Amino acid sequence: MTSLKSKLQEDLTTAIKARDELRSATLRLTLAAITKEEVAGKEARELSDDEVLKVIAKEAKKRREAADAFAQGGRPQQAERELAEGEVLADYLPKQLSDDELTAIVAQAVEEARAAGAEGPRAMGAVMKIVNPKVQGLAEGGRVAAVVKQLLAG
Repeated sequence: MTSLKSKLQEDLTTAIKARDELRSATLRLTLAAITKEEVAGKEARELSDDEVLKVIAKEAKKRREAADAFAQGGRPQQAERELAEGEVLADYLPKQLSDDELTAIVAQAVEEARAAGAEGPRAMGAVMKIVNPKVQGLAEGGRVAAVVKQLLAG
């Protein structure tokens, strides 16, 4: 079975041959981020596919944040570029949960937390503990927290 990192490397080669500047630049930066992570500890190591996914998710999040910053700074071309790079990375990530799916998971967690006696502000932490493992990699933390707050307030 091919590792996710090798798939990225193969796709980079294909993108370079196809002269796909956007894809090759994005994959190059992502592979650099993976390599940086591999040599970050005391000794160099090969990242697992799960760890590679985390790096890709972090890179995709950086692109979204940069796109927002560029858009607010009145630089739509840079914002579009960041979003396009984010789309390239999205191909490698698990499909994100829809708002309805996320709300359903959070609602169930709110019930569980309340059943366990979590009330008020402390309930937020209890609910997040239940929700996070279920949605890891499938929804961004900020999005999850917003839905939790909304349902706890409701």
